[in-house]
Amino acid sequence: MKALILFSSRDGQTREIASYIANQLKEHQECELMNILHASTINWSQYDRVLIGASIRYGHFHPQLNKFVKQNLAELQQRPSGFFSVNLTARKAEKRSPQTNAYTRKFLLQSPWAPDCCAVFAGALRYPRYGFFDRMMIQLIMRMTGGETDTRKEVEYTDWDQVSRFTHEFAGLNSKSR
Repeated sequence: MKALILFSSRDGQTREIASYIANQLKEHQECELMNILHASTINWSQYDRVLIGASIRYGHFHPQLNKFVKQNLAELQQRPSGFFSVNLTARKAEKRSPQTNAYTRKFLLQSPWAPDCCAVFAGALRYPRYGFFDRMMIQLIMRMTGGETDTRKEVEYTDWDQVSRFTHEFAGLNSKSR
């Protein structure tokens, strides 16, 4: 059996975090990494656990996240599962938990799925990679929230030790009886 790691990433940091988790998990068990946007048919019988990671853009997860959860709720509930969100708000330590991060808290309260473990990771600010509109909008948001505004910079806020601790927590989840 193996772990399934699904991700929804807008600029690549969530994919990078999911890949990091997959590489750490491979020390303990086989795992498969899949973009949730391309996960229309999954052979659930080959997975004994599932992890979903999703990024926030302008205060929202990609709509496919909720659609996927609703369509696969029974499968998610039958096996140990985890969820992590990635956003720039979490660059502030006090906004880096499911209880203190408004986006993650709202998702968990509104979702029919209750993952067994959950985390919030700070993302990355990649101004040079953004299109004009996104660069200007993100710069405005950063200015309003006291963040980096130099559009020539790329800043990675992800705490990789936090990601490692969460990976260990996810790997340690007990199997559910089906």
